[in-house]
Amino acid sequence: MKKLVASILSLAFAGCLGTAALAQDPKPGAQQETAAAPHYPMKEPKEVDWTFAGPLGYYDKGQLQRGLKVYSEVCAACHSIKLVPFRMLGDLGYSDAQVKAFAANYEVQDGPNAAGDMYTRKAVPSDYFPSPFPNAEAAAASNNGAAPPDFSLIAKAREIERGFPKFIFDIFTQYQEGGPDYIYSLLTGYENPPAGTTVSQGQHYNPYFNAASVLAMPPPLSDGQVTYDDGTPGTVDQYAKDVASFLMWAAEPHLVDRKQTGFMVMVFLLIFTVLIYLTKRSVYARKEQ
Repeated sequence: MKKLVASILSLAFAGCLGTAALAQDPKPGAQQETAAAPHYPMKEPKEVDWTFAGPLGYYDKGQLQRGLKVYSEVCAACHSIKLVPFRMLGDLGYSDAQVKAFAANYEVQDGPNAAGDMYTRKAVPSDYFPSPFPNAEAAAASNNGAAPPDFSLIAKAREIERGFPKFIFDIFTQYQEGGPDYIYSLLTGYENPPAGTTVSQGQHYNPYFNAASVLAMPPPLSDGQVTYDDGTPGTVDQYAKDVASFLMWAAEPHLVDRKQTGFMVMVFLLIFTVLIYLTKRSVYARKEQ
């Protein structure tokens, strides 16, 4: 019996040693494969100086109007903003008549009519931006198998996590522009693939993409592609900034109101704290007398 127990203990001890040895000396190439696993995005998004940054930030209506133009003439062919109603364009500085005329450029499905059939009609301000495709399958079939995402909330959904110590400073600086920074960087970040990198047909190299080093979307912007009504130069850099601002507004249209409310609350708390302190001093001063 003692010999049996000793044998079992010997085997267990040998197994522990073998496990420890494997942990210290992995199979050839295993450690290299783990170390070689890339982290996306391969390049951190560029930080842009946005007007809506900081506790007192605001939306530049001129920039938002330019961003709407870029979206309408370039992005809307593939990407929807189905959560944004046309009537909200009034916040960009457009009159009711201008919003109505803009909405009439789109057609939406409505119905059923008296015969029970669905029909299409011109959009009105109460309608939402329609999708360029009838369903996700049709969108994927028209874009090399990758359905273009909806842009309604993309400026909030595509924020890239910032490592230490940046996220500590972000608490105090109120950094909330990760989404627009990412969109701008992606739109301006297409590059020729580095040596040794193979890019398959229909794919495009972009080190700012958050899911891989390549994506199916080709560079959507080029200089002179959109003509601005206010005479702003039509460059890729300007287009990217304007459409990123517009998408930030689409994702958070009440950002300015929220910041103004937060600022007033902080002022109130500061005044309230001073009053409490003065009251405390007054009460204790009378007690000492």
